[in-house]
Amino acid sequence: MAIKVERKFYLKEFKAISKAISSYEDLNLLFTHIVEGLCRTFMLKGCCIMLFDEREKQLFPVRTHGLSDEYVNKGPVLVDKKYSAFFKKEPVYIEDMQTSPYIHYPQAAKKEGIKSLLSIPIMCGDNVLGMLRMYTADVQRYNDEDIDSICVLALQLAVVIEKKGLENFLEDVKAAMSSIPPHLLKGL
Repeated sequence: MAIKVERKFYLKEFKAISKAISSYEDLNLLFTHIVEGLCRTFMLKGCCIMLFDEREKQLFPVRTHGLSDEYVNKGPVLVDKKYSAFFKKEPVYIEDMQTSPYIHYPQAAKKEGIKSLLSIPIMCGDNVLGMLRMYTADVQRYNDEDIDSICVLALQLAVVIEKKGLENFLEDVKAAMSSIPPHLLKGL
């Protein structure tokens, strides 16, 4: 018989976070509020948003809550076959980070007091932009509807990240174009 897991993330919270995602101008503040809100809602040990660097094939933490600097800076999180959530492009739950062969730094997890991990890809289209990682001190099960809701929020977050990236690119283009002499711009 399957264990029924109580839902913790209801429409009220989902709507509030969705509205926040769509209205934030400051991406860093948005990241902060997401990791803090998820920690409160799910009583997590910690939460982390990591973004993927295609050149280095590595995930970099951009915002954390509840995790020590030592744990966050434990070493590179390389994207390889070991990092299954990235390649599966779907949520992956690891019940015991301290013994799992899929974890790069099991001793760091043990020292930090982390037991389980729910890792959710932040995707735009078919591209994984990063990961949303939720850490617990004890084994914690999640309601399937909660996981689905977090996945939808991760999709919304991906759209905001892509939009901000495009805005930054356009600002760079504008700055570069403004430094070009006008006679060179004729015909563009």
